[in-house]
Amino acid sequence: MQTQVRSFILKDDGEIPNNPELPVIVYEGIFRDNPNGIEATFNRYNWSGNWTGGVYDYHHYHSNTHEVLGVKTGKATILVGGDQGERLELNAGDVVVLPAGTGHKKIESSDDFEVVGAYPAGAGYDLRQRDPGLRAQSLAEIRNVPVPETDPVYGDSGPLLEKWNK
Repeated sequence: MQTQVRSFILKDDGEIPNNPELPVIVYEGIFRDNPNGIEATFNRYNWSGNWTGGVYDYHHYHSNTHEVLGVKTGKATILVGGDQGERLELNAGDVVVLPAGTGHKKIESSDDFEVVGAYPAGAGYDLRQRDPGLRAQSLAEIRNVPVPETDPVYGDSGPLLEKWNK
């Protein structure tokens, strides 16, 4: 199976902090042949606290943990990084890892769009939006989120560990 992995850094847009050090990582088609295996794979590599559903249609981010989203069914356009960020066209079998602070929202999706979400070591997550009053606190929290010990798709190796090596 051909899988393309790409990554990119998003800049702070003044409202959505994003992550100044860690890139977003997109594993295109990694579970194309077995989208029902996404949750078990995340769990195997200690990305847990799983939930299944959609993606909010407003910009939000998590200042206290990283997040992985695996597209189980359907397709969607997700905007990451704020209003001037990157548009991701995600399809069943795709996985995207969002470093702490990365803004994301759903722009549009098919009716059957569903993702599996998880966090390193099942971390609890906060839900932040554009809020100048929480900006300094959010920036400090984002800097203190540790790099996970495993890649959610490959475990003890893989693109996350290579690209997030501080």
